Amino acid sequence: MPLQDESEEDKELQDELRVLVDKVKDSDVKLISPALEMLKFIIRTSTTSMTSVPKPLKYLSPYYGTFKEAYENIKDVKVKKQCADIISVLAMGPTGGDTAREKRECLRYCLLGTMTNIGDWGHEYIRQLEAEIVEQWSVCARSANVLLPLIKDIIEFDCKHHAEIQACDMLMEIDRLELLSEHIDNSTYQRICLYLASCVKFVENIEATKILRLVTDQYIRFGENTKALITAIQLNERQLVNKIFSDCKDPIVLRQMAFIAARQLFPVELDAQVTDREEILNILGNSNLNSHFQTLARELDIMDPKSPEEVYKSWLEPVPLRPAVLGENMDSARQNLAASFVNGFVNAGFGCDKLITPEGGNRWIYRNKDHGMLSATASLGLLHLWDVDGGLTPIDKYLYTNDEHIKAGALLALGIVNCRIRNDCDPALALLADFVTNTNPTLQTGAVFGLGLAYAGTNRPDVLCLLLPAVENAVGAESLAVASLACGLVSVGTCNADVSSAILSKLVDSRDSEALKSSYMRLVVLGLGMCYMGCKDGTEATNAALEVFAEPFKTISQCLLKMCAYAGTGDVLIIQELLHNVSERIVLPEEKPSKLPQPTESKTAPLKEKDKRKGKREWDAGAAQAAAALAVASVAIGEETGTEMCQRILGHMGRYGDLAVRRAMPLAVALTSVSRPHLPIIDVLTKYAHDSDEEVSCNAIFCLGIIGAGTNNARLSAGLRQLAVFHMRNPSQLFMVRLAQGLTHLGKGTLTISPLHTDRQLLDPCSMAGLLIPLVSLLDMHALILGRSHYLLYALAAAMHPRWLLTLDETLQPISVSVRVGQAVDTVGKAGTPKTIAGIHTHSTPVLLAAGERAELATDQYEQLCPTLDGICILKKKPE
Repeated sequence: MPLQDESEEDKELQDELRVLVDKVKDSDVKLISPALEMLKFIIRTSTTSMTSVPKPLKYLSPYYGTFKEAYENIKDVKVKKQCADIISVLAMGPTGGDTAREKRECLRYCLLGTMTNIGDWGHEYIRQLEAEIVEQWSVCARSANVLLPLIKDIIEFDCKHHAEIQACDMLMEIDRLELLSEHIDNSTYQRICLYLASCVKFVENIEATKILRLVTDQYIRFGENTKALITAIQLNERQLVNKIFSDCKDPIVLRQMAFIAARQLFPVELDAQVTDREEILNILGNSNLNSHFQTLARELDIMDPKSPEEVYKSWLEPVPLRPAVLGENMDSARQNLAASFVNGFVNAGFGCDKLITPEGGNRWIYRNKDHGMLSATASLGLLHLWDVDGGLTPIDKYLYTNDEHIKAGALLALGIVNCRIRNDCDPALALLADFVTNTNPTLQTGAVFGLGLAYAGTNRPDVLCLLLPAVENAVGAESLAVASLACGLVSVGTCNADVSSAILSKLVDSRDSEALKSSYMRLVVLGLGMCYMGCKDGTEATNAALEVFAEPFKTISQCLLKMCAYAGTGDVLIIQELLHNVSERIVLPEEKPSKLPQPTESKTAPLKEKDKRKGKREWDAGAAQAAAALAVASVAIGEETGTEMCQRILGHMGRYGDLAVRRAMPLAVALTSVSRPHLPIIDVLTKYAHDSDEEVSCNAIFCLGIIGAGTNNARLSAGLRQLAVFHMRNPSQLFMVRLAQGLTHLGKGTLTISPLHTDRQLLDPCSMAGLLIPLVSLLDMHALILGRSHYLLYALAAAMHPRWLLTLDETLQPISVSVRVGQAVDTVGKAGTPKTIAGIHTHSTPVLLAAGERAELATDQYEQLCPTLDGICILKKKPE
């Protein structure tokens, strides 16, 4: 019925359409075909706004049933198909009503129609067809052969009309992504590949692999070798990575790919005939990492060493209190130990400090007691980090001392110096091998852990031949834990069967002993899990083997295994499983569930501490929940939406969870925001740093250091100084405050411990392993970090890396160019060429990049060979 405000043109259109409909209803076949052609012309040429239905469709909607009746009466096949085309279009959206949508009549009549030039009906028609194809495919897979020709036409239309994202979505839904390849061309491959790569975190493992392979193939096809390398590393397929290297003939691109692989510590086998093979091997081995870092330090003018006191800035604290002085008088050994760690963290990689390297520096080592000397000496390794040529000599003299702790610290320092560096001379192996079988457990610990750090991620059989006997012959729980962690570090992410079977057999042998209750046994399981880092479903056999253990050790072990296997995957199903573990408290056999209200854990905690002091070992019923909470964060990192949701859930855990979960919550929150001090995270952790429970506050304080590691964040530093005053009479908390201050100023603000790199596309398994060791240790801090095993904090050396953008020319010499730096903006699926960064500042390289920042060239003189401007990037001068 015509509306009152309709124009004369609208009334004329209605009259014209009514006449054409009458002709379609007419029995005269000669009139039907021209009428349908005219209707088709009117519909296709109609124009409308973005928010309204085209007028011909709106005016024809009352005649939808009429057209269907006419279709049944038409005998001519050709005319019948013409009529089916019109019905298919009328069935779209509100025109056909709910019945048409439920019966998928748009698709049905499209298949009955001519199926030619379907794109002429417009994007909305194609979108409706795609939705109904997906529904039909899920209902009846047998219709695949009928639908495939139509699907191919739709993909071709989408790829030619800037609707590639719709095509990708439809093909992923029907699991026929391989049909996309033939329609990708030079103008669309970047947009399609970027979208598909971003979808990987939201699909199951098999489909993710299929998507990444397609993306890698397209990048290779269009000559984007560096981008192909990144997706091949995500696939963790070494043969594919080796093929990309061997097929690339451009020596400059080869060097750039070597820098990307070296940042990930990904093993690459180069062909013998590769040009400049030695130079590329040096890049892959990070041989120049220290020299490039020294160049950065000189450019930023931060070569002068810093003392711990300059980090604490205690003169800014209230003068009458002077917590540093009180702290030293109250617990001088612990404060000296904290100063040793802070000194190592702050001056990491610079090769000089004010405590140990000056003349008579060994006096500082002797200001520590027993096991404190081990960590104090090992801090030399951090000072000379990555400097294999110059760092071994200053450490070597400590190998000839008679004190076993100093000697063990020197052995550990040797391993730390070689961390992330591959050297043909193998100095770490030559110097540490003899001490692996030493009867002195202290020396053995230093040598074994040192070897693990020195060869992290290499999976070298000769190193494992030394470490596996250390696992098999381990006597105490601590020795077994250190040997397992070392094996896990060396074989990280490789699913090494020898390592997993050796650790599993030792665990099974201990399943009925009291040793299983030791906190060190969690580290044994962590060593086993690191072997499967990022391997997802590769843990099924090992997970089944852990079923033989009693609760809560079984759940603790399985959570730690999932934490490593699914680290950074964002797998929603695994997170749900882990949250289920967090919510259910395990009732131990000796505990009889009562109908009466259970006493709060805060009342029972002192009794447990008393039992610990007496030497009794009791199962902590909440340990499994704590491990699951940490595992949730490990799985969620790397995917922004999942991380935000995880942080919200962790907030609820902190308010309503059991005490064990509350103690693990700061560790989990920090893991989701490593070296990324967002204000809401700082506020949450600062609140928990004032908690009445000692372990909650200690963990929260240390985690403030984790989220601010290497950022020099002024707000965080001020907050830590206030915490030093607040906890001046609590030695444990004050120790953690000092560690957090040292981590915040890590490498004088030039280093990061975030495992995510290359614009957060890749997760470094060695960095992740280095982070998890201290965080899992802090689940029982009194037994480990605050006990004799504080040397486990040096595992963070495996995660340390400069947070730089260093630009090199084609001869690998540093050059300074202008770059714009700002917060990264997600451009996936956005139309046109949107801005990739916001809040832009212009700098000259080298520059420091914070987590979440992105850089782009501000000059037209050079072109970049690296897909993302972070890390070490080679620039190629454009021809004039």
